[in-house]
Amino acid sequence: MKKILSHSLIYILFMALSTEETLAQSEINYVVSFPEAQAHYVDVEMTLKGIKSSYIDVRMPVWAPGSYLVREFAKNVEGFSAKTSSNGTLSSNKANKNTWRISGTKNKDIRINYRIYAFELSVRTSFVDAAHAFLSTSGLFMYPEGQIKSPSTVTVKPYGNWKKISTGLEPVKGKANTFYAPDYDILYDSPFEIGNHDTFEFDAAGVKHEVAMYGGGNYDKPRLAADMTKIIEAETSIFDENPNKRYVFIVHNTLAGGGGLEHLNSTVLGAIRQGYNTEDSYKSFLGLVAHEYFHLWNVKRLRPQALGPFDYSNENYTTNLWIAEGFTAYYDNLMLRRTDIYSPEKYIELLTGDINTVENQPGNRVQPVSEASVDAWIKYYRPNENSRNSTISYYDKGAMIGLIMDLEILGATKGAKRLDDVLKAMYDEYYKKQKRGYTDAEFKAMAEKIAGKSLDEIYNKYINGTEPISFNSYLGYAGLYLVNDNAGKSIPTLGIATAVRDGKLIITSVQRGTAAWADGLNVNDELIALDDYRMTGAADPKGVTDIARIVSGKKVGEKLKATISRDGIIQNINVTLTQNPGARYRIEVDKNTTAEQMEIREKWLSL
Repeated sequence: MKKILSHSLIYILFMALSTEETLAQSEINYVVSFPEAQAHYVDVEMTLKGIKSSYIDVRMPVWAPGSYLVREFAKNVEGFSAKTSSNGTLSSNKANKNTWRISGTKNKDIRINYRIYAFELSVRTSFVDAAHAFLSTSGLFMYPEGQIKSPSTVTVKPYGNWKKISTGLEPVKGKANTFYAPDYDILYDSPFEIGNHDTFEFDAAGVKHEVAMYGGGNYDKPRLAADMTKIIEAETSIFDENPNKRYVFIVHNTLAGGGGLEHLNSTVLGAIRQGYNTEDSYKSFLGLVAHEYFHLWNVKRLRPQALGPFDYSNENYTTNLWIAEGFTAYYDNLMLRRTDIYSPEKYIELLTGDINTVENQPGNRVQPVSEASVDAWIKYYRPNENSRNSTISYYDKGAMIGLIMDLEILGATKGAKRLDDVLKAMYDEYYKKQKRGYTDAEFKAMAEKIAGKSLDEIYNKYINGTEPISFNSYLGYAGLYLVNDNAGKSIPTLGIATAVRDGKLIITSVQRGTAAWADGLNVNDELIALDDYRMTGAADPKGVTDIARIVSGKKVGEKLKATISRDGIIQNINVTLTQNPGARYRIEVDKNTTAEQMEIREKWLSL
């Protein structure tokens, strides 16, 4: 059948062909410099060669992969201008919030200049001062629209006496301080640390690793290298390969550091500068190393279908962050157990804390973890005073799903298989063989194949539903059980959290279903008195506050008069104390553990 194309369709095809011609011949290069580093600026010069179209749009990403929030990086751009290679001025205008349109570009090479204000030191945002520069590339480099797959080079002109550059990008031979990115997905996945930071190297799992330490600290390099090697090799053994030849850890050591962000062959970590010689702080840092390095496989390669190729101008939604982040959160401490950095007892203690965190959050009964994954863009990174009542973390709840799925598979296969096998099979099938992301249904099907049984209960009740997890059903496979020390006790609660602000005791949160919730105490109320006793929020040497002392002297069902100031108006509100809904869990060993249960426990905990 012969088809006649409309004028509109012919135009669209013409434009597509025109764009393809432009992409095939365009050459993209960047130069970054720091003429005013002390004022937190980085200057970017972008050159485009071989443009065939009459205009070109360049865009700044609005978010950083791995951190699911639209951060509007274009807000930091100043002084945008465009010129020809012969220094002729080109017309440019702001087409929308993150797009600049440059006209008169046909058959010209052009040079674009702009500045970025960089003064937010985090793992996902750029920071520049006289001491160093950390460049989070998705908030730094604009890309020509339609050219995400185009290669580019980045040349760094260090400030003052800066001598070191650490990045996952490969250097260009014969060009000083110049690096090559095969496409923008790689460029935006390769941060830079530039300055005079301390560096050390070690080999692990056949891969050369560089550690770039900014900010000083009391770290022990040989100890760190040895412990990081254990973690890297334990994680590599799950997937039977480490896909990198080189990997870079960028570590920002600050007064109260924390957090991390994964990349394809690098990561950025925040650490407490003087925390390396304290066991809990040191091992917490190693847990962060384990978490971000595990992302090398889980999310950077084995990924939900929505997480790549990326749309850098809009949200990228998935229901599976509970796998991408939650399972990674399950494995971080588990890896420290497998490497004997944590004892079995310490691991169980930390696991108990995680269970308490999830089960004592009211939002766990409101928001399914699959929904929490989708809502990351609007809720997780923007918590408010009611978030605990209405949301659950896909990290925390996802880790619990990882726990029960691991134990379910171990139990169903009598210890022959576990969650490791699911991740390895998914990695082989979807990353290596099909070279794409997976769907929710595909992950469930593979997990059920490995388990040899349906996982509908886990999915229907705990992933897509909000029922309390029956932990004993899963811990029982390993001869363990969960005990609630608060069960059967009458414990009154008011249900508020407070903080002292400008000398006033302010209610900062109200817990769903408690006395304060039911009887109308509000966030931002100033709490003046309870039963006519002045409240200050002060605590005794044991940490018991004056509020807790008043409440603990009452019984569930008794009334309490709360005197508050709301918007400058003094009010008395009668509150009927309710039962504290919080649980206090601990994990115990079943005295009647069977040989099969003991075998599963040994495999799970690497005993």
